[in-house]
Amino acid sequence: MQETEFFQLSATSAILLLLGFYLLTFLLSLLISKKEENVDGYMVSNSAVGFGLSAASMIATWIWAASFYASATSGYKYGLSGPIHYGFWGALMILFIFPFGRRFRELAPEAHTLAEVVYARHGRSSQMIMAVSNLIGSCISLMVNFTAAGALVSMLSPLSFIQGVLIAGLGVLSYTLWSGFRASVLTDFAQLVAMILAAVIIIPLIFFNAGGPDLIADNFWRLSSEQADFFSTTAILEQGAPYFIAVLAYAIGNQTIAQRLFAVRQDLIKPTFLTATVGYGVVVIGLGILGLLALFTGLQPIDGDMNNIIPQMASAYLPPFGIALFFILVIGSLSSTADADLCALSAIVMTDIYGKNIAKGKPDPRRMLLWGRMTMIVATMCGVVFASLRLDILVMLVFVGALWGAIVFPVISSFFWNRVTNTAFTTSVACAVTMFLLVRFELIPMTGMVAVFFELVASVGGGVVVGLMTFAFFGRNLALAVGSVVTVVLIYYGVGFWRDYTVLLGSLTSYGASAIVCTVMSLRSSERFDFSVLSHRVRAFHEEQEKMVKPSKKQPALTPKPQL
Repeated sequence: MQETEFFQLSATSAILLLLGFYLLTFLLSLLISKKEENVDGYMVSNSAVGFGLSAASMIATWIWAASFYASATSGYKYGLSGPIHYGFWGALMILFIFPFGRRFRELAPEAHTLAEVVYARHGRSSQMIMAVSNLIGSCISLMVNFTAAGALVSMLSPLSFIQGVLIAGLGVLSYTLWSGFRASVLTDFAQLVAMILAAVIIIPLIFFNAGGPDLIADNFWRLSSEQADFFSTTAILEQGAPYFIAVLAYAIGNQTIAQRLFAVRQDLIKPTFLTATVGYGVVVIGLGILGLLALFTGLQPIDGDMNNIIPQMASAYLPPFGIALFFILVIGSLSSTADADLCALSAIVMTDIYGKNIAKGKPDPRRMLLWGRMTMIVATMCGVVFASLRLDILVMLVFVGALWGAIVFPVISSFFWNRVTNTAFTTSVACAVTMFLLVRFELIPMTGMVAVFFELVASVGGGVVVGLMTFAFFGRNLALAVGSVVTVVLIYYGVGFWRDYTVLLGSLTSYGASAIVCTVMSLRSSERFDFSVLSHRVRAFHEEQEKMVKPSKKQPALTPKPQL
């Protein structure tokens, strides 16, 4: 199969699909709108979201435009194991979040952002590291999703890229602005249902229209030996391992995930995350199979762009109504993450920028809501502008991923180990990010003793990753044992080997450096933190407002002083 021209919907059909999708979503959000919005409801739905909505919102948020196309790219590039390496590890990370998330909620049940809890644990400098990294990450994610919307619209309709970006930006803002996180969660449920229905129809249609089982039997020769190997070393080192490490950082450091953690009812954290694990894995692995099918058909991505794989497969093997379903599938996936990014950005600005810094811990709820809504408007404008410029965002994505990787160990250890200090937190993150930049952008030659040093640190990073995963479910003692054994094994096999895999070496170095520095500095500290104070330092804003208002309504009677 040679280059395939994209099937295009008519301009009228594309506009009706877009306007219909966003209009229905907007009308759905009106069902929960309130004249007087509550600050805690706007940010985390008063931490009372039920099981179904929470699980659906987690799945919909985790499936964003970049992962939508990247899963298919993984299947096309790495063959049989490609979709598994993308979908399975991403799903597994959702599973691993909940033990740590449960600890965060136990310590600060009324929190709104993870940076807010870090502020209560350490102070302003550590809080700002968390807040700024999340602001940058959510802005980039918003830009990516708007860019994907513009690209999809320009591919599958006569509308231009800019028109697609504008429609997506205004559409997402319209239903998220007034009710905030509550609207995001409710619409995520509807969007996920639409995505699943579309995927259930689209994937089998493409499979059978492309040739069904005969396609695989007749074209298996197209796969290289590595692509045909389900346990391909190349796929593991280039896709599986780096993605496993990156997604762990995303899970711990990203506010869109933390916001859903703080919103779900505390007793429903475990079933919510278990369900989200299975749901995400099924949908994303299914989408990755489209890339594998493209490999069997011999498809060549137009202009060499891997993001064209799914649109080309849809154009070649779907009837017009299937193209329309595919259109909704992608728009729904990117919109569900874009509204989560808007809510994350507003929560960070409301809580960590305004509440903790500008208002000095005494925020006015009405002004707080204004800050949140203005943040959404400004973020949408910036997202649209930067998306329309089609900037190369790879460097920024790599930087934010490194920052999140650098904070994983300091964040987790801060809420389990009472000796971690603010200085240890900030210094370890700074060292880890610096060392990552040196490796990832090859600012120094990876040869001789320099390479050996970074490989040793990276081997420690590998032990840290496995140790944290073990700690999540089996406790400290087994985690220390497993992490130590893995570190020794990686040192034995990794020295002289990691230097050939720059992406993996950089990511592992970030984990290893932050863990080493944080641990050494914390062991030298004589401080001991009392975790029980966190629940008193992190309170719901409406409770604080009630405390401020009640005395003003009913002043106690003044008792005259006795005369001498």
